[in-house]
Order: sequence, then structure tokens, then C-alpha cells
Amino acid sequence: MNTVQTDRTLAVHGAQTIAKGSKSFALASLLFGRDMQTDVHMLYAWCRRCDDVIDGQDLGGDAPDGDMSQAEMARRLDGLRDKTGMALAGKVTGDHAFDGFSLVARKHDIPDRYPMDLLDGFASDVRGTRFESLDDLMIYCYGVAGVVGVMMAIIMGIDKDDEETLDRACDLGLAFQLTNICRDVVADANAGRVYLPASWLRARSIGPEPEAVLDENNRAALSHVVADILSEADRYYASAGQGARRLPFRAAAAVLAARNVYREIGKQVIHRGAHAWDTRTGVSRFRKITLAAAGAGAGAMQAIFRLSSRQLDPRGPLWRRSVMPVRRAG
Repeated sequence: MNTVQTDRTLAVHGAQTIAKGSKSFALASLLFGRDMQTDVHMLYAWCRRCDDVIDGQDLGGDAPDGDMSQAEMARRLDGLRDKTGMALAGKVTGDHAFDGFSLVARKHDIPDRYPMDLLDGFASDVRGTRFESLDDLMIYCYGVAGVVGVMMAIIMGIDKDDEETLDRACDLGLAFQLTNICRDVVADANAGRVYLPASWLRARSIGPEPEAVLDENNRAALSHVVADILSEADRYYASAGQGARRLPFRAAAAVLAARNVYREIGKQVIHRGAHAWDTRTGVSRFRKITLAAAGAGAGAMQAIFRLSSRQLDPRGPLWRRSVMPVRRAG
């Protein structure tokens, strides 16, 4: 198989992965130009594969495998580190997700520390880490989602040294992950995982153990904790929206479309209150299209006024990725 055929195969794999793994992101990605869309899809496919390997899932479709031992999860994480290292070195792994990521990482000169930060984030799941404070949770959210926002921004043309704009891209990933945690809190607890800060749970008279989160007598109180977390997420959504000013028009439209759709998930969780976990909260296709169109329109407006609006308002007292230790080369 020649290089063109190989690249096309990897592109098709990326497109199929995002179509099956996230209908919301797949819809938003239609707004990208073709080349950028392909690169975004391949980065998503690698992230999805790594997440699925750790959770014992297939495209995130089921609850995490709560029966998987920590030893098995650690073995899987070691394998992901090895294959990611091969991909970053330009070596063929024989896995479409990793080989596609290799193309993207080298094309856009993505610093090695970012994909390795993602794998470090998954290590928290391997260890069964519980989070006492919101800051503890944000460190985890950076590792499994915020850093993905950083890599996506680099693919979209943001300079890897433009820390101000990359911070806003990170903010979107943080908001997405907080929303995911709130939507899936009961499913995660069924798998033995609790991501909500223990101090916030105790403040509502809920123990930090999975059994307490699963206790239906605690659902009303749990809905208040989740509403507070989603209020935090909203601050990061707002910050990320400002960062879209720095993106090319079509990239800004896609990012704002994804932001609108995911933000709506959080709003629906709040609206459903104690019944938010009776069934998995989602957004109808019609509503997604409406929200995506609004995002595209906002992207167009930002493009029109870009020359006068590239200056960003201060982020304010949001969590900062600069607290993360700097990974040394080698």
C-alpha cells in the first residue's frame, strides 16, 4: 500500500471513529476545512482509543469496566505509553489510531509533553484516585481533556508558544470534562469511580464513596453538587469562547458549535435535577443542529470583527495549567 493510500485509510478510520464515538463532536467537525477536519478526526481517534483501552470500552459506549484490576489497567497504560512513544518517533505501530496520530503530531510539531500529559491523566484512573478538592479535580480534568484542547488548538493553527490562547483552548477541554463527569456521575459510581470533589459531597451530607453516590436517597443533594460543578464549567465555557477569536473562521465556527452543544448537555442535567440519571442525558439532533448553527454564526461574527476583537479579557481566577510540573525531554 502506498503512502497516499495509507494516509487515506488513516483518515477514514479517524472519521469513522468520531462518527461512532461522539455525534456531538462529529457534527461540529463538519464546519472545519477538509485538511483540518481530517487532522482533528485522527487526533480524536487516538484519544478515544487510549480512553477505551483504559476503561475497557468500545468507543465509550458502555460504562467503564469496574471489574478490571488495577494491575491490568497499569499493564494497559504501559502499552499505551510504548505505542505513543513509537508514534511520536514516527514509527509504524500497525494500529490506525496511533499511526494517524503519528502523522498529525509530526505535521503540526505537537510537543511530546502534551500526549504524555494525557496518559498521565489516565494514570489517575489506574490508581483509583479520589479528589478531595476542586483543584484536585481540575488537575485530573487537565490530564484527560484540557490537554486535548491544547493539542486541538495547535492543529487549528495556534502557535505552540502562544500560551494565552492555548490556555483558552484548555479551558474548553476542562469544561467538557466537568460536563461529562456530571452527566455520567452515576454510571461512573457503578464502576467504582467518584470524580466529584469529596469536600463538596460532604458539604451536602453525601459520603465520597460510590455507594453513597448511588444511594437514591441522596439524589436531590447530588443534583445540587452537580449544579455547582456545572456552574464552574460555565466559567470555563465563557473563557473558551473568547479564545475562539484567535482561530481561523471555520475552526472558530466548529469550536463554538461544539461548545454550544456540550454546554446544553450541562443545562439539561441541571434542568432534570434529581432525575438527571434516570436515563443518560443528551441533546436531540434538531437541537444540536440549531446550537451548531448558532456557533457557526458566532464564528462568522468573530471573523468579521477579528481585527478589533483579538484582545482577550482577563481569564480571572480560573484554574491554571501552569501549576502542572514541566515534563523534561527524554
